[in-house]
Amino acid sequence: MTAPTIAVDLKNSFRGPLLFPHDDGYDLGRRVWNADIDRKPSLIARCTGVKDVIEAVKFARGRDLLAAVRCGSHNVAGHGTCDGGIVIDLSLMKGIRVDPARRTVRAQGGVTWSEFDRETQAFGLATTGGSVSNTGIAGLTLGGGIGWLTGKYGLACDNLLSVDVVTADGEFLKASATENADLFWAVRGGGGNFGIVINFEYQLHPLGPTVLAGMVLHPMSQAREVLRFYREFSANLPDDACSWIGLLNTPDGIPVVGLLMFYAGPLEEGERVLGPARRFGQPLADLVQPMPYVAYQSMLDAGFAQHGIHRYWKSGYDDTLSDRCIDVLVEGGENLPTPQSVVLVFLIHGAASRVPRDATAFGARKKHWDVNVISQWSDQADSERHVGWVRQL
Repeated sequence: MTAPTIAVDLKNSFRGPLLFPHDDGYDLGRRVWNADIDRKPSLIARCTGVKDVIEAVKFARGRDLLAAVRCGSHNVAGHGTCDGGIVIDLSLMKGIRVDPARRTVRAQGGVTWSEFDRETQAFGLATTGGSVSNTGIAGLTLGGGIGWLTGKYGLACDNLLSVDVVTADGEFLKASATENADLFWAVRGGGGNFGIVINFEYQLHPLGPTVLAGMVLHPMSQAREVLRFYREFSANLPDDACSWIGLLNTPDGIPVVGLLMFYAGPLEEGERVLGPARRFGQPLADLVQPMPYVAYQSMLDAGFAQHGIHRYWKSGYDDTLSDRCIDVLVEGGENLPTPQSVVLVFLIHGAASRVPRDATAFGARKKHWDVNVISQWSDQADSERHVGWVRQL
């Protein structure tokens, strides 16, 4: 595939920028959040609207080209890029329209959660979104969408009302509970293989702007005791509350166990519900306080928002968080391979666990813990060692 061919076949019908390997901006445009993914597409088509998406899909289909879809590019496996094919880049499509009377919002596929939250919080509204602010709404929602509001309002995909999709044959479809319902079922948790979703319509809910949230830090030497406490504490949380636990290092390199806590209801009730976790043991610091919802949505950015870091992780569900499981997690936390690596556990509960298993393509509909082992590093030469550490743990 050569630039002259593209100029004839696509450029005249495509409004957005087309980036080839020799163009300024190509190297930046091909990069994704996970620096361990280093692929070189033949073309990056930066779409500005639905017509561009349709033209790019038809172009790729007509030439049997491998195609990848880029939005926020946070997918750890690097699905937002490819070697030798075309990247259909939606990151310029930033339209957001809130309807405060209906408590709904329509957002285009290139929107990130920080952009989404900024507009919805202007009306005191929100829906379940990601926990890192520059994550794209598209990839997270299509994969299910776990966030701080999962217990109260379900997954991000549970709050979808409709989507606009460009299918693999370049057809534009609307999908909802009453129109193309099978496609609507599939995109709610089934990933991005059913078409390119260019518009998302979500149900919004009253929230904030102030929530009770933050971290309580304990020394790593107390990890077993804190994890066993967390097992009992998190298992009994009401829908309004959410709590994660991480074995990690502070920015200045101190190994700690961090209890991340969030309460989406009245502050006084939040103080009561989160109180036991703030009083447990002898914490190094209690950082839980009233704060803007958008501030908590970006609290993990320091560890996970930066592009250009090498990353690998694996995760799985655990029904009991047994003492044996805790022992293994503590061993991992005590031997983190880099200061940026982390072992993270959170509970899926509340509204997300009460959705019938076959209602959407996201079938993990029960109360259980999600256990994540994440390695992050800066030197590509170390990739094999870090991947091995994650897989072993």
